[in-house]
Formats: sequence, C-alpha cells, structure tokens
Amino acid sequence: MAGLDLGLAVPVWLAEDDLGCIICHGLLAWPVTLPCGHSFCRDCLKGLWGTGSQWSCPTCREGAAQRLQLRKNTLLQDLADKYSRAVGELEGGPGPAPTRSPGPSPRPPRRTEEQRAFSGGMDLSLASPQLGTSNTIEGKMKDILHDLEDIQKKLQGYFTGKEPLEEQRQVKLLEASSSSSCPVPDQSHPAPKRASQWATSLTFDLRSLSCSLEVSENCRKVTVSHFSQPYPWSPERFTTCQVLCSQAFSSGKNYWEVDTQHCSDWAVGVASWRMSRDQILGRTRDSWCVEWKGTSQLSAWHMVKETVLGSDRPKVVGIWLDLEQGKLAFYSVANQEKLLYECPVSAPFPLHPAFWLYGLHPGNSLTIGPIKV
Repeated sequence: MAGLDLGLAVPVWLAEDDLGCIICHGLLAWPVTLPCGHSFCRDCLKGLWGTGSQWSCPTCREGAAQRLQLRKNTLLQDLADKYSRAVGELEGGPGPAPTRSPGPSPRPPRRTEEQRAFSGGMDLSLASPQLGTSNTIEGKMKDILHDLEDIQKKLQGYFTGKEPLEEQRQVKLLEASSSSSCPVPDQSHPAPKRASQWATSLTFDLRSLSCSLEVSENCRKVTVSHFSQPYPWSPERFTTCQVLCSQAFSSGKNYWEVDTQHCSDWAVGVASWRMSRDQILGRTRDSWCVEWKGTSQLSAWHMVKETVLGSDRPKVVGIWLDLEQGKLAFYSVANQEKLLYECPVSAPFPLHPAFWLYGLHPGNSLTIGPIKV
C-alpha cells in the first residue's frame, strides 16, 4: 500500500464552528471525544456533569453507566492550535511564533462581525493551513499567511463576480440590521397589552424538531425527551435541542407568548428557515433571541453578541414582531407587562418563531400561547 506523499499540499476548508464547543461556544480547549463521537472542552464537560450521577452527551444525550475517563483528542487539539495561529495572523499580522504551554491552548478572539459578514456565512470563512512543506516554524507561518491571502482573494471574487444579485441584497439587509445598535429598552414604551388583534396561532414544525425533543398532540408544547426519538433523518432537523414554528412572517405585525415556567434554561426568539441546523439560536446573523441561563441571568443574543438584561426570570415571555417598523421586542407578561428588550430587525427572509431548551434535563418544556395567567 502506497504511503502518503508528505510533500503534497492539500487545502482543507474549516469554519470556526467546525472546531467549536457547543457548551461554551468557543474554540475547543483540551478537547475530549465521547464514545458517541461528539467533542467538547474537557473543563466544559466536567463543569456540566458536576458531581452528579448522569454522564450524558450534551448533543445527542447518549449516556454512560459510569463516569468516563476523559482523554485529550490530540488531533483536534492540533487542529485547534493551527486554527488559533491562523486567526492570530489574520487579525494581528505576522509576528513571532507562539509557544506551546502544557495546558489548554488559549482560545483566539472570536471573529468580528465585519469578518463574519465578509465570509457571507460560507464554510470558507477561514481555513486551516495546508499540510506544509516547510520544516521550520517560520516557514509554516509563511505557508499559513499565503493560504489566508488566497482565501481572501477567492472570497472577494465570489462576492464581486459570482454571487446572485438577490443574495447580495439579502446579505446587505442582514448586515444593516446587525450593525444597528440594539438599545436598552425604554421602560415607558407601551407593551402591546396582550395584543389579541395581532395574536398569532402557532404550532411547532416537526421537520425542524430535534431528536432530543417531542411535542404534544396539538403541537403547542415541546418537551425534552427522556431518550432520543427515532425521527427520520432530515437536513431540516436541528442537531441540538431546538425547533422552529411552521408559521413564518415577512410583513405585518405579529404577537405570541411562551410559557417558560417549566424550563430551567431556554431561549426564545425568531430565526430564518436558512439558519444552520448545527448552530445555536442568537449566534447567527439570521436569528435573534432572549435567553435565560440557570445561573440567574437573562440575556439578549444576536450575531454571537450578548447583551445582559438582568437577573429577573420572566415566567411568560411575550414576543412582538413588527415588520412594518422593523422592530422585535420581548416582554415579561406573567403579572405586570414589562418591556425586556427591543432591537431593530429586517426580514430579507421570512422569520419563524424559534426555541431552544436545555437538553440534559428531561421534562423541561415550553408552551406557546397566548397563555392564561
């Protein structure tokens, strides 16, 4: 059997999320791979499992009878280190080669919104270095820089010569929405008083439903299942505990409510149908949400940008989508209506109500309404 030609340079395209941890949403640090094949930062996984007796995969929820011995995936660590160096060179320019520490590799700064917009959401956003032909560290760094220059040229050619006009228009609209500031809400802004005239009847979409979730017969309540559901494979299905609604909005005014009282960690908002099925709500250009963490923190998310809103947990969240004015607003409506957050939003694509639930707590549930309180 012929061996590999070590002199052959093979370009490998990698996006940031290919080497990301879904727990911390950062680059893998001291990566470990579970028997199911999913990988996470070792410290993230240890923190998630804690001292409990359940050792389940955060992605697919495959469990183990006893605590697993977590060993470093050296291949993933090497790829993460190379990616980190490539990002550092792209953002800071050439410099001395970094030294390796015996502990986890430091995570590179996440790409800016401008860099993400430049990539157009494609998997060509950044690349791992070629299998280099240089034997010195300086030579390898030059190879990396050369690769990145080629990638930039290809991306520029894509946007200037090949991208359909409609796609360019949609990307510009999303970028305009993303670049707009999302102000802290003015508490004097009147809530739509449980706006019955704009209330929308919603149902969860079974095509997008994660295999870790199940819905009620009327498709208005979604629950974290005790075991993975045997749904047929579909490219429309989320790999994490997320689901969209069947209804989509591209104009007008729409209002709906979500009962969050029976869910320890959750996110509710809107997303386009084009949202990548392995992404997390609020971490993309085409999704917006408010998210409650079990650590008593309410935040708004968009484009991986977090805006901390406070520590009060809303029991029922009212969502007001006014596409005539280009606004998205979230309210706490269980007792006295209170505006939690509002931000500008554009709709180059129709927007679907979108939901995330914490997957390691079977029985966690969200119900869409209007809700009687």
